[in-house]
Amino acid sequence: MSAEIRLFRCLQDNYGVLIHDSETGATAAIDAPEAAPVEAALKETGWKLTDILVTHHHHDHVGGIEALKSKYKCRVVAPAGEATKIPAVDETVREGDKVSVGKLSANVIETPGHTLGHIAYWFHGAKAAFVGDTLFSIGCGRVIEGTMDQMWDSLKKLRDLPDETAIYCGHEYTLANIKFALSIEGGNAALLARADEAKKQIDAGTFTIPVTIGEEKKANTFLRADAPEVAAAVGLAGAPANKVFAEVRERKNKF
Repeated sequence: MSAEIRLFRCLQDNYGVLIHDSETGATAAIDAPEAAPVEAALKETGWKLTDILVTHHHHDHVGGIEALKSKYKCRVVAPAGEATKIPAVDETVREGDKVSVGKLSANVIETPGHTLGHIAYWFHGAKAAFVGDTLFSIGCGRVIEGTMDQMWDSLKKLRDLPDETAIYCGHEYTLANIKFALSIEGGNAALLARADEAKKQIDAGTFTIPVTIGEEKKANTFLRADAPEVAAAVGLAGAPANKVFAEVRERKNKF
């Protein structure tokens, strides 16, 4: 596989990421929180920016687009449902569409909830998914524009990706997410192991992502809303998974 991925920090707690096709030289930024860190990563790697693939319209994901497009003349791909809120869009995509970066191909997955038009990009050949603010390591995005049911359905779509899929999310929230998850599932062995691992990563100054879908399915309480033990832990034994998810998300909002 010719895909190379470069992860770096932007703004206060955003992640920036580049995916590069070493065969053709094409390089895409997934979102553009700000221009300078993207340019620094391009300089360090020697890659040339050809595309920006946008997950959603929030400013901390699109603030660098105009400067980068002006400098690199790159293509900007954005969710069709939010294109009017995103600057300098060249191409819009929906559920089921494919996006090519050189010879790399991504499936577009609509994941509404955080915003109504939010999308993720699954590069199946590279075993990587760029999920924006829908799914975080041991967390999920706040439901701002959509509904709880939409977010739960979106998380299930991502949960259904192959276990080996590496997840790249939009923010470094892992330790805070773990602290909350332990308040629900304090006896979850996978979660406790992840807590130890993430603390070591942060202490060492390294990133807590990517993580795999397989790992998240065991430790991420939000992906486990249909597990009986999670329902019981929030006083909703026997309740539908969407109701359990909504309760867990509301608790996180107040945590």
